[in-house]
Amino acid sequence: MPHPDACPALDTPLLQHMASALRVLSADMVEQANSGHPGAPLGMADMATVLWARWLRHNPTHPQWPNRDRFVLSNGHASALLYALLHLSGYALPQAALREFRQWGSATPGHPEVGHTPGVETTTGPLGQGLANAVGMALAEQLLAREFNRPGYELIDHRTYAFVGDGCLMEGISQEVISLAGTLRLAKLTVLYDDNGISIDGAVRDWFADDTATRFRACGWRVIGPIDGHDLRAIDAALAAAKAGSHNGAGPALIICRTSIGKGAVGREGTAEVHGAPLGPSGVAALRQQLDWPHPPFEVPEPLRASWSAAELGSARERAWRQRFEAYNQQHPALALELQRRWAGGLPQQFEARVQAAVQALVQANAKPLATRRASQLVLDALAPALPELLGGSADLTGSNLTDFQGHRRCTPANLSSSAGNYLSYGVREFGMAAVMNGVALHGAHIPYGGTFLVFSDYSRNAIRMAALMKQRVIHVFTHDSLALGEDGPTHQPIEQLASLRLIPELQVWRPADGLECAVAWGAALARRDGPSCLVLSRQALPAVAQPHHAAAAQRGGYVLREAEPGHRLRGVILATGSEVALALQAQAQLLNEHQLAVRVVSMPCTQVFDAQDRAWQDSVLPPTLPTVAVEAGHPEGWWRYVGRSGAVLGVARFGASAPGARLLQEYGFTAEALVTLVRQRVAAASTFVND
Repeated sequence: MPHPDACPALDTPLLQHMASALRVLSADMVEQANSGHPGAPLGMADMATVLWARWLRHNPTHPQWPNRDRFVLSNGHASALLYALLHLSGYALPQAALREFRQWGSATPGHPEVGHTPGVETTTGPLGQGLANAVGMALAEQLLAREFNRPGYELIDHRTYAFVGDGCLMEGISQEVISLAGTLRLAKLTVLYDDNGISIDGAVRDWFADDTATRFRACGWRVIGPIDGHDLRAIDAALAAAKAGSHNGAGPALIICRTSIGKGAVGREGTAEVHGAPLGPSGVAALRQQLDWPHPPFEVPEPLRASWSAAELGSARERAWRQRFEAYNQQHPALALELQRRWAGGLPQQFEARVQAAVQALVQANAKPLATRRASQLVLDALAPALPELLGGSADLTGSNLTDFQGHRRCTPANLSSSAGNYLSYGVREFGMAAVMNGVALHGAHIPYGGTFLVFSDYSRNAIRMAALMKQRVIHVFTHDSLALGEDGPTHQPIEQLASLRLIPELQVWRPADGLECAVAWGAALARRDGPSCLVLSRQALPAVAQPHHAAAAQRGGYVLREAEPGHRLRGVILATGSEVALALQAQAQLLNEHQLAVRVVSMPCTQVFDAQDRAWQDSVLPPTLPTVAVEAGHPEGWWRYVGRSGAVLGVARFGASAPGARLLQEYGFTAEALVTLVRQRVAAASTFVND
């Protein structure tokens, strides 16, 4: 066996035979399923073979080895290629899994899914996002290396590779992250572009005529090629050049590989026809003949399997790395312990105590009205010193989102060349920011968060959805959360965004009413390890409404903030979030003082967390027999399930206007008087219904 750090010998005849195994297995999977995309796997098999057989450092027996290279298949429709690579390399993906490609319950779904298939680093499918994830992974590696490596101990030293296709580069997100990666000089990122000139509609020259090489060079990338993407020696030399040139200050590398889609598919090679349809029995037979492959479906000769297996070499590489880690531990025990904690994903000791201290501090800070965006910043000031894994940022709105914190260190090209940072200005790149944060979270050892206005969550939505699908700890800070932002007008005033975000499965959306609830929301988002969270915050100052004894109840998503006065029969419930909680309290006081009507005020900062509580808690907060009126300065659609047929919702289902925020709220009916009238109507109607 070669030395763990050595690159295996270049044996082109063997590599050609190994590439044939990838091609046939990919075609067999698609044929067995009668569904899938054979064109890209056939076209990229040579690129994949050289990368995986000679350059990729990984350990199939331990897919989560921290210092492994990351491989991202951004054009995820080529999943059959990735599954063939994982199977042959020695991951726990047996032949039976290949035969179940795209079937119910299989480990080989139509597009790769992280956490579902061993060795898959990210879920890809929406084109371009895998490229963005790779940028996040490379950024995370560089930050960790600057933070933890010490002279003589290059503990964090791995690379990120990504395959992309024409579709990835046509998507707008690609320009966002290409520009960011080049600016930050992420030298250990290498992207191989499958330049086959074909997409679903045919030859791309009529709709994608970009000068890709010039585009990347203009963004600070090193461009290698175009090369023949089927010339094994040329691919190998390009990968060697990409690695050799990745010194400090260098940009990431793009290798342009000119390939033929469906390579080896007789009669279909080079056409759109081979992109997304099985070859058919005769087509698969012709491919086998073309490749001189006499073996039955899914069968690979043992000698060839042995050549593909990376288990022994990967295990040796990891053992050598762990020996370096032990030596590092002897010299830098505190750093080693901290790095282990970060990789494990656990929060530091006393984290909960810090959250509670932040709650107490926010109660005092909220003695005067305080915008929840400012409360959020105060929470970060309190928690960030104990959370070195925080990687914050904003899409060019730091001064508005207030996402920076005392003592933060900006990630700039100059800083990243010599030291670690923990705050990144993403520029006006909301979608790119969200997808890069997904990559940072997937890499491990960081908790990323980023800010923009709530209305611009629409730019980020697909990446937010992917974070939820992948169950990644990513935190989105959305400020300027309602009509109350005022004069910027309807283009900037969110209406449907809250309701829309709450529809995404596995996403927790927190809209705190004051500083205390803001601290609770941050604590919950940071402690959560199985999915993303959104913190939706106000621009305008809000009064304190909760007290320290409410903190535990607020953690349950919805709770009784203020009960009806003792001695009065409870007649109804006002349910509110965010800035409208203070409005609900005003209405509660008016109802009692002017109409002798006692109601309860419920604050529900997170509907998803409340929905996860047991029925007893839910009924104790929202008694099913009482009429409930919900109020939120957003689209009312999602609130009807809480108020039932006896209740009502005060919301807004039309676009805003340009005017001061207070005037807008008045014009749109968000006043105590309007809420009082609505509650009285529903209580009267419920009484009539009961009497009838």
